[in-house]
Amino acid sequence: MADEGQRPIVVKRIKKVAGGHHGGAWKIAYADFVTAMMAFFLLMWLLGSTAKGDLVGISEYFKTPLKVAMQGGSGSGDSSSVIQGGGEDLTRRAGQVKKGDSPPANKTYDLQAAKAALQREESARLSALKGRIESAIEVNPMLKKYQNQLLLDITSEGLRIQIVDEKNRPMFAMARAELQPYTKEILHIIGMVLNEVPNKIGISGHTDSTPYGSDTGYSNWELSSDRANASRREMMLGGLADDKVLRVVGLASAANLDAKDPFNPINRRISIIVMNKRTEEAVRRDAATLDVPAEDATGAANATLDAVKK
Repeated sequence: MADEGQRPIVVKRIKKVAGGHHGGAWKIAYADFVTAMMAFFLLMWLLGSTAKGDLVGISEYFKTPLKVAMQGGSGSGDSSSVIQGGGEDLTRRAGQVKKGDSPPANKTYDLQAAKAALQREESARLSALKGRIESAIEVNPMLKKYQNQLLLDITSEGLRIQIVDEKNRPMFAMARAELQPYTKEILHIIGMVLNEVPNKIGISGHTDSTPYGSDTGYSNWELSSDRANASRREMMLGGLADDKVLRVVGLASAANLDAKDPFNPINRRISIIVMNKRTEEAVRRDAATLDVPAEDATGAANATLDAVKK
């Protein structure tokens, strides 16, 4: 029994070895390495297939992304960018436009929309001017007395203001271009109101069809022209600026207001057109054509005719 108490006790400890070449930890590291290399080569491929300008744009984007997003630039909705984006379909380049390049259809639409907006604004301004003149006629005792001789309407040329004769209340002295005192007052007020709008105006004089008897060749054409100019001068005295007048013409009895009765007194009138933009451009274009030498005008007309034929 004594020998058994002195026998040494042996404790076996098993030392664990970390798998050796049969472990799996290296696979995770290798997978991370391969993923990183794939990402690296993908980045190199993208950079190699991107234009220099786009690289600058991408660099600027990452430097100041908000600035590029707000102001645009290469790499931000640009069709030259390799990274597509924008538009209704992300697989297409709708909405991606190069700098300085815009589809002609869009340009045409934008121009038409802008032109339509300007026309609506101008129409509203002329309608407001018509209402203002009508209000001035109502509140002014002198104008109200001649209300039946003041005709206002909107035409294709703009706002038309006509001052017509009545049988016992003519605007001018008989067969002369001398204005009656009340006609001067009317023109003063109209000139003052028209000077407050940006539109140009045209003035035309009209007579009835009664022949003008004169041995000197003076006719209704000269009389209507003189009356139109006399009206222009009177409106300028009322405050109308000289550069507001774009056209002054005499039409004699060529455009009677009452076509059924060419001798009706209302055919004797002064017509004032507050021109819309289209009419103003047409008048300027016609005036420019008159300044072209005859041979140049003929050449331009032939060129226009050829273009129409094509």
